[in-house]
Amino acid sequence: MMITKSVTFIAKEGSEAKMKELLSAMVQPSKAEKGCLFYEIFQYENERRRFMAVETWENEAALEGHKASAHYAVYKASYEPYCEDKYSDELEVLG
Repeated sequence: MMITKSVTFIAKEGSEAKMKELLSAMVQPSKAEKGCLFYEIFQYENERRRFMAVETWENEAALEGHKASAHYAVYKASYEPYCEDKYSDELEVLG
């Protein structure tokens, strides 16, 4: 079953550039993973501290493979000092 998620990050004041760098580094390697159907990072134009990752995976195994990847490990070990808040939502594709 296909899995689509949004993950919202709020950068700490003054950490927008570092958060952008860390999140942007995830895009190309994630897109290259087996089972990745969509993966993009967005930065809100009217709220520069807010970022959103939107990702779609072919199935649970593909998502678990993503979480076991080397680039995911780097992100997990690096983002917290720059992030004030993070939350995720499961999305239902209507189209």
